[in-house]
Amino acid sequence: MSNASTDFSFGTKAIHAGVEPEPVTGAIMTPIFQTSTYVQPAVGEPRAGSYDYGRTANPTREALEASIAALESGSHGVAFASGLAALEAIVKRLSAGDHVVSEENTYGGTTRMFNHVLSRLGIEFTYVDARDVDAVASAMRPNTKLVHVETPTNPMMKLCDIRALADLAHAHDALLCVDNTFASPFNQRPLELGADFTMHSSTKYVNGHSDVIGGLVAVRDDALADDLFFIRKSSGAVPGPMDCFLTLRGIKTLHVRMMRHNENGQAVAEFLEGHPRVDRVLYPGLASHEQHDLAKSQMGGFTGMVSVDVGTLARTRALTEHLKIFSLAESLGGVESLVNVPALMTHGSVPEDRREAMGITPGLVRFSVGIEDIDDIIADLDRVLSA
Repeated sequence: MSNASTDFSFGTKAIHAGVEPEPVTGAIMTPIFQTSTYVQPAVGEPRAGSYDYGRTANPTREALEASIAALESGSHGVAFASGLAALEAIVKRLSAGDHVVSEENTYGGTTRMFNHVLSRLGIEFTYVDARDVDAVASAMRPNTKLVHVETPTNPMMKLCDIRALADLAHAHDALLCVDNTFASPFNQRPLELGADFTMHSSTKYVNGHSDVIGGLVAVRDDALADDLFFIRKSSGAVPGPMDCFLTLRGIKTLHVRMMRHNENGQAVAEFLEGHPRVDRVLYPGLASHEQHDLAKSQMGGFTGMVSVDVGTLARTRALTEHLKIFSLAESLGGVESLVNVPALMTHGSVPEDRREAMGITPGLVRFSVGIEDIDDIIADLDRVLSA
């Protein structure tokens, strides 16, 4: 299969894109090129023009990059050591005095990096509710160079209109970055809707097995790709070849896993919405979600991420600490089901007043519904909620 082919369906690309038989042995799996440097046949003449040092190029990493580019309908993929490293490289394209408009309900680590690391370099950040395109427009300035959003957001499951925000950003000579971690490229492809960058914490759904930390970016523009490769080479946030191999292996079942995540997430959301001990359920696949129509228009599925409000910290503890199938842990998107309390875990670094304003209270619980048997998952939830 040609790495550049766009004629195949998502599942076929997930298995084949970026992967070619190893030329010496014909191995069908991309080998783990566990090397830090390469022998050059002549002074200053690296093989294939780029293989001089492991930070610059690695065949295992390149296969992963070709794969995510194909899955996200991009022309280039760039792999990083983590999702935060990927986002940091995007923002590091900017200069002191530039301005970023960001969705307010982002992952807590994103907010921490923006406020306490990148702001020290002279980059300014404004946070808005990106559901409101007019609010984003009002936050734009002459020096705004980037709009950054998550959709759905973590953990409030808010959506933004990707196409509308892409048009708005471009009208102001800015670029749009979409963190697509929660949706996965199986369910949503922001580049097709006009975004300039789509990025992932590949730790989550893309890898899907809770055994790798990584980040991925896909773009369509050659110059943007060159910028990101240069920044990564200069700052060094490269993933190791073993991590790239494991992520590439995980991608081969992405479409199969996501179909099950979508089915299980929908079933859990519907069960919880009908349970008397749950005050509110946040899930884009429910007709009760205020942006359900937008979700249907730009997503192909609604994932396994479900947030619920059970009211108090005591009820939160009673729920999360007594489940058997759901493990109490940070992260998401693995084959196993996880549960956490964002206010005390993933978003603990967000100032309390901002958390409460966004609805991230101690009564909020976030489920990452895995691909176990749905009857067992619901029985686990029902047993604890009914206790």
